Amino acid sequence: MPANIVNKPLRDMKPVEIIFEVTEAHEGGYDARALGHSIFTQGEDWNDLKEMARDAVRCHFEGDTAPRVIRLRLARQESMGL
Repeated sequence: MPANIVNKPLRDMKPVEIIFEVTEAHEGGYDARALGHSIFTQGEDWNDLKEMARDAVRCHFEGDTAPRVIRLRLARQESMGL
């Protein structure tokens, strides 16, 4: 094993990406919840949500421990009768 690789517990490793599940809010706009992290944010529109997600991730992680990629997955749920 190369000398520069250290065996770190998984919890100490920097995540490569963070994924938010996004839903449309009843009041309008979007709600986003990070999978595997205690991060929740909202945005009035899609562009606002992207900025709010970036800000929430920066606030949640310290220094350079934040993931480099943020993914937003829009989950849509619809009920319909026959």
